[in-house]
Amino acid sequence: MRDARTVNERGAVPWSLGLPATIAVLFLLVPLAALLIRAPWSGLGRILADSQVVDALRLSLVCATAAMGISLVLGVPLAWVMARARWRGIGLLRALVTLPLVLPPVVGGVALLLAFGRQGVLGRPLDALTGITLPFTTAGVIAAETFVAMPFLVVTVEGAFRAADRGFEEAAATLGASRLTVFRRVTLPLVAPSLVAGGVLCWARALGEFGATITFAGNFPGRTQTMPLAVYLALESDPDAAIGLSLVMLVVSILVLAGLRDRWLGAGSTL
Repeated sequence: MRDARTVNERGAVPWSLGLPATIAVLFLLVPLAALLIRAPWSGLGRILADSQVVDALRLSLVCATAAMGISLVLGVPLAWVMARARWRGIGLLRALVTLPLVLPPVVGGVALLLAFGRQGVLGRPLDALTGITLPFTTAGVIAAETFVAMPFLVVTVEGAFRAADRGFEEAAATLGASRLTVFRRVTLPLVAPSLVAGGVLCWARALGEFGATITFAGNFPGRTQTMPLAVYLALESDPDAAIGLSLVMLVVSILVLAGLRDRWLGAGSTL
């Protein structure tokens, strides 16, 4: 028993675990390394200076930020309800809300068309009453990204609401604070780290969305063509441009991971 404990304390890894772990690391990192090796570094400035690329990047950032904002406004109250409500059927609600996490994005795009298209369940009366149409517009891009990204925020924040110490909320309530004041001044600060993490995850998922966007909003430069769509289009005609755009997305992903390091990687280092 002492020998086994000593081996574990030294961090020794048995080959039966180390070998598949090494293969997994190579499988995940080699494609990223290939992207860096094959990158057209000399022509990267020309690629990124292209007006269509700039428009795609701008649209991606604007739409992802808007999707995150909508998700915060709507998703945080939903997460609170799912964490604190004791209604019958709340488990079914939770399953339905998180369904976009596992639903193929193209299927999500089809569902959005059936709901908000010109002949959709909600799209037809919305068009008749207000003249507003979502498909194949920038607003449609935001709707598609919100649909696929909001569950990431909801799941993250719901877990934080469940784990939060309710004693502080009860103490504030006994001092006369209203429910809204307790939520705003006590509950939200308690879950702030998870709220930030969920928001960043939501933003990153929205930024990388492809399937639902191209199905529901199309691929129109300057209006609905986001970076993932631009990469897909460039891959058919200009592989170097596709690689350059992929590098931009890779850098954004690294920045997101760095932003979440204190919550994920940092937590693991303190164990």
